[in-house]
Formats: sequence, structure tokens, C-alpha cells
Amino acid sequence: MKHKDHYNDPYILDLAKKITEVQPDFDSEHFSAELVGNLEDKELFARFDFIVDALDKNLSGDYIENIHAFHQLLGPELEQSTGMFSFGWWLWPIGRYVERHGNEDWEVSLAFLKELTKRFTGEYAIRPLLKEHPQEVMDELIKWSKDENVHVRRLACEGVRTRLPWSEKIYAALNEFDRYAEILTNLKDDPEKFVQKSVGNNLNDLYKDAPEKADYLISEWRKTPSTKPQEWIIKHGRRNQK
Repeated sequence: MKHKDHYNDPYILDLAKKITEVQPDFDSEHFSAELVGNLEDKELFARFDFIVDALDKNLSGDYIENIHAFHQLLGPELEQSTGMFSFGWWLWPIGRYVERHGNEDWEVSLAFLKELTKRFTGEYAIRPLLKEHPQEVMDELIKWSKDENVHVRRLACEGVRTRLPWSEKIYAALNEFDRYAEILTNLKDDPEKFVQKSVGNNLNDLYKDAPEKADYLISEWRKTPSTKPQEWIIKHGRRNQK
């Protein structure tokens, strides 16, 4: 089953029911009527945008009120690093809504994404916030990089990639390199492979955009005792280097 095929007519009816439970004034009937029967010809992200268009028309509150309602939708946190696409996949359009509107109140959005990522990734939704408020958001991500929750740590890293797949390039990593380096350095010995892959992918991206910065960062790490996670991260980050 392709990713896009999960977001079908039964999904829309279920999502409408869930939103109505936390926002009784939500026009679930009109929301469903706009979407049911109109998704099959659309690819994954086109479906998300179509769903967000319908949310914009039918949610009853302003952005902050809607985010507070969405908090109540989230459900239990994932208990381990896996399970994001098995259990949290249905939240992707909610993340897409934040991706579109998050800068209406970036602080509220950032707090929501910290909770969202414990169920499903917020790596796409955080990028517009980084683009508009790079210093403030990265200062928060530095704190997240030391969080006890593996998904929060991973988002601190994954969201700042310059070349995140399925997303436009952003260059907060280069423009705020000291902050970026602190995030990756905090995670260079992380015991979770889920986080290690993200740090390594950051290095791989960095080698494409600013190889001298990637070399510098690794050289700084080499000044401290090495660990197995760090060596794996460096190898993964250099996988395309000759």
C-alpha cells in the first residue's frame, strides 16, 4: 500500500470525527463533503494540501485555538523510536497545517511540534519556523538535543538538515553554524540509531553545501575521546566522499 493510499475516504471521515470531538463547532459535514471522492487522483502531498485547504475553510477557531484543539487529538506517545509510520501516520495532515500556518505564532507552533514529534515527525513543519526565526528556533532545538525523548532529539537534528527529502532547502545550518554545530555535537554520541542516522545525514548534506564546515565539525569531535556511535555517524556522513 502506497503512503498516499492511507489518506482515503474512510480516513477523512475518521479525521472529521476526531476533530469534532475536540472542536464541536468544526463543520465536519462540509469538510467531509469537500474531500470524500476527490482524493484518488492526487499524489501524497497534493492530498495533504487538499485536506489542509478544507481544514482552513471548516475549522471554527483562530490558529492558536485550533492548535490547542489539535493537542487533544494526539493520543499516547510512541514508546520507542520505531512506530511513527505504523501508528502516527494519520497526523501528517495536521503537521502540514502547522507547516502552512506555523509562523502565525511560531512559539505556539514550536511547542506543539515538540509534542507532535513524539507521535509523528514534525521535521517538515518546523522548517518554515527555522526560515523565519532561525536563531530563536535553533536555541530551542539546542535544548531539545538534550531531551530524554528520542523523537525530540531526532527532530532537533532532522529539521535543520539543509537538504531534507521532500522539502525545500534551507540554510539555517550554514547561517547559524555555531548553533547548528552545538546541536550535532550534543548528539554525536547518542545511543539511538534513529538519532545517529539523522546526525550522519546532516553531515552528508553539509558535505554537499559546505564541505569545509563538515570537515571542521568532525575535526572538533576528534579532539575528544571517540565512541562507537560517533564513529558510525562520521562514516555515515562521509559515505559519499572519495
